[in-house]
Amino acid sequence: MIEYARERLSRELTASGVPHEAVENAKRMFDPDVLTLGFARRFATYKRPNLLLSDPQRLLRILTNAQRPVQLMIAGKAHPADELGQALIRQWVQFIRSTAARQHVIFLSDYDMLLTERLVQGADVWLNTPRRPWEASGTSGMKVLVNGGINLSELDGWWAEAYTPEVGWALGDGREHGDDPRWDAIEADQLYQLLEREVVPEFYDRDADGIPRAWVKRMKESMAQLTARFSASRTVREYTDRYYVPAAKAFTARTRDSGACAERIAAWRRELAKNWSGMSFGEVKVTTDNGRHRFEAQLHLNGLAPEAVCVEIYAEGIGGQPPVREEMRPTPQQEFVYSAQVSAARPASQYTVRVVPKQADAVIPLEAPEILWQH
Repeated sequence: MIEYARERLSRELTASGVPHEAVENAKRMFDPDVLTLGFARRFATYKRPNLLLSDPQRLLRILTNAQRPVQLMIAGKAHPADELGQALIRQWVQFIRSTAARQHVIFLSDYDMLLTERLVQGADVWLNTPRRPWEASGTSGMKVLVNGGINLSELDGWWAEAYTPEVGWALGDGREHGDDPRWDAIEADQLYQLLEREVVPEFYDRDADGIPRAWVKRMKESMAQLTARFSASRTVREYTDRYYVPAAKAFTARTRDSGACAERIAAWRRELAKNWSGMSFGEVKVTTDNGRHRFEAQLHLNGLAPEAVCVEIYAEGIGGQPPVREEMRPTPQQEFVYSAQVSAARPASQYTVRVVPKQADAVIPLEAPEILWQH
């Protein structure tokens, strides 16, 4: 990996017209015996590629520690129209050029699959710092496994399923915090602490034979527990079973009988578009008894058929649990008054009533994203 990085960096520097001395120096960069962190992906704001740069001086102290040095291999590119992503790359380039990090950080541009293949073969630790829940999967972290690399990643994508303390390190609390800069700062500090207190010490803690026993144990646990569970064959199988086969069946159903099903969905969508904006809630009553909250909500459908919508009690999930969604039914005495009960373990104020589209053959919310909230 290091030989490849030296050669590629030398070519990039030569093409950019830097002095010959700098090109020659690039051919001697990095030491295979030094702890090497790898980070390679498209530079986009939600991936937070600069989380490690939140405190440049703290990062510099980690990299340049004389007894326990660290080197960082970064590869990435931004979409030509993504100016924010390009700015993130410039921050790394500026950090490398203007500090003592020059000998400890390599940035390789024009990130591609060949480059990633080289990096996952040689990185000791693979970093991944996306903003939850935007990680699609995280396949590069899976590729590291068979090469003996260890993951330090946000609890998102595959790592949310794979992580246990003995196989690597985790960032975050497994919850969503949006783009709150305060939470970014918390996770940046957590990242620095993991490197300072756990990752770096464990790598350099050697026995009399020069072997980092705890590190090797973690490598073996990572390979043994995760390599077989996270593979391309599983990916293809699950996409096929969960998405492609159901999609094929849905297509067959919609085209059967000259597209009768598709016509019903189209007519339903037209009715939603025509009447949805005129719907409104009337009085909403909440009573509590015997450990249950009972909600009664009056709903004006504005001409929509009752079966075209679903009225439900909704509450955000707690502690990583899915949200509460309890469907409300029309009361026998009053056709447009809906009722249902939920647990009173949570205050009634944490629940709200809402209306969402309902159609047995439609994919919701993909084909009908409307939501009417009780105010």
